[in-house]
Amino acid sequence: MGTALVYHEDMTATRLLWDDPECEIERPERLTAALDRLRQRGLEQRCLLLSAREASEEELGLVHRETQVLGKEELQALSGQFDAICFHPSTFHCARLAAGAGLQLVDAVLTGAVQNGLALVRPPGHHSQRAAANGFCVFNNVAIAAAHAKQKHGLHRILVVDWDVHHGQGIQYLFEDDPSILYFSWHRYEHGRFWPFLRESDADAVGRGQGLGFTVNLPWNQVGMGNADYVAAFLHLLLPLAFEFDPELVLVSAGFDSAIGDPEGQMQATPECFAHLTQLLQVLAGGRVCAMLEGGYHLESLAESVCMTVQTLLGDPAPPLSGSMVPCQSALESIQSARAAQAPHWKSLQLQEERPPPLLPGGPVCKGAASAPSSLLDQPCLCPAPSVRTAVALTAPDITLVLPPDVIQQEGSALREETEAWARPHESLAREEALAALGKLLYLLDGMLDGQVNSGIAATPASAAAATLDVAIRRGLSHGAQRLLCVALGQLDRPPDLAHDGRSLWLNIRGKEAAALSMFHVSTPLPAMTGGFLSCILGLVLPLAYSFQPDLVLVALGPGHGLQGRHAALLAAMLRGLAGGRVLALLEEDSTPQLAGILARVLNGEAPPSLGASSVASPEDVRALMYLRGQLEPQWKMLQCHPHLVA
Repeated sequence: MGTALVYHEDMTATRLLWDDPECEIERPERLTAALDRLRQRGLEQRCLLLSAREASEEELGLVHRETQVLGKEELQALSGQFDAICFHPSTFHCARLAAGAGLQLVDAVLTGAVQNGLALVRPPGHHSQRAAANGFCVFNNVAIAAAHAKQKHGLHRILVVDWDVHHGQGIQYLFEDDPSILYFSWHRYEHGRFWPFLRESDADAVGRGQGLGFTVNLPWNQVGMGNADYVAAFLHLLLPLAFEFDPELVLVSAGFDSAIGDPEGQMQATPECFAHLTQLLQVLAGGRVCAMLEGGYHLESLAESVCMTVQTLLGDPAPPLSGSMVPCQSALESIQSARAAQAPHWKSLQLQEERPPPLLPGGPVCKGAASAPSSLLDQPCLCPAPSVRTAVALTAPDITLVLPPDVIQQEGSALREETEAWARPHESLAREEALAALGKLLYLLDGMLDGQVNSGIAATPASAAAATLDVAIRRGLSHGAQRLLCVALGQLDRPPDLAHDGRSLWLNIRGKEAAALSMFHVSTPLPAMTGGFLSCILGLVLPLAYSFQPDLVLVALGPGHGLQGRHAALLAAMLRGLAGGRVLALLEEDSTPQLAGILARVLNGEAPPSLGASSVASPEDVRALMYLRGQLEPQWKMLQCHPHLVA
């Protein structure tokens, strides 16, 4: 349905009129640098452009008690009454445009005009309170948008994700007793020594009254948090709560002062990390995600991070993450504290059997951020767009699928002699129908490895599923894949002579016993209920995958896989964040009509269907996960960020 970009050039009008070192970083170039980069990358042209309008007094009144318009002579005196605010003659016009841009974006998404979007605005909003401007913020853009979504569109559950490096205390104060708003904020805190210096920014501030548990604070007590820390926070804290909450809309306070190079945040997360965060949020609320710019004061870092966010909203695969995916010790402690504070209020965090294992000693220590941006920022990790985003290779001519216009049904096949050579070791591939399916798979896989196709779906007869998967793994490893992740569901055994050399990670979800036969061979039972399935994905599959950092992902749904279409779609959507989106799904021919269409849309960038309210995992599922985590945590450090098991 498309992506909206909401902007108005008048929002560049305000600038500092007197000397104030605290406020000089919030300057018009923040918007122009981001917009210029979007245009250079061809991203603006792919969006539906909306010109921001001013929010009305009535709309502002959804959150704020009163507004005011002052003459120029009163502005400097007024600025002194608030914390980190400098007014300009155009401030109130710009602030009303910023609030109005958020309203337009929410309306466009909730009426179905677009799927998602970004409001490129200033001044920011998340510090603004009911009757007080604060921290460069005049009106609380995201809070107004949330209140509008409830009043005009009748929503009952809205998730607000604040990834700005400062605590959005304004949003917290406005909704801390409201169970219809789940507010998550990570922020530089340093045990209360970082602005805004509030006790209620700590992890034990969880809301009040009916809103207990609906305020989630993750305080960073050191600078230098990086990609692994941010992804771990999503996997092990935010997403379990978000799936249990089941939001109808996701609003993002998208502050990029949490990115590398920013003087305010002093963090180390590279721009492509925000592509991954955005993609993880798109599996919620049917993909209805509205991001609104907050902070971000290093122009290069800001511009790159905005581009990464927008290209992901457009459905492009997230570029691979750079650096080691090992969270630092301080991040682990913060995540554990936040989980402990929230556990009384969320079934997805409550222990069922035993106390969580202690954090393993000797983890990495967060490094202080460099004063200058890293070379990772100078050369951002961009994936060249393949000529085909998603291809479907089917052998049955009578299958009709409803596919997006840019998903192709592949007609080509590998050479007969080459196909027969790969099939020769496997008796089950000797029949003509299995050989034909294998030829189509090899042709598709080569296109993915050569960069011509990003993701794909192939079919195979059920009797040849294991052999076809074996060929796909060997072909991938011999034709360019350095690290291959295989997630196999159902009755598919790991090829017996597949080397344990670190180039392949086999994860089998098959309904039998939990076993870590090696760090590269993991088997777990198929969870019985939605809650167990989510626990398996968030607590095992994705931490292993992000630790391994594959450059090719195979998802095989073999005989007896037991997944419903919506569960398979969610698994594919979340694995799409790995390997630059290079995901090949292998299906049984009998299940192709039911699954191929939905998987093709998800791999092409559409949001998976909602799972609805998640159930609680069974005690057996919890025990299986706890056992596997205990076996695997020493080797795969992303697992360690989950000290309490998802129930």
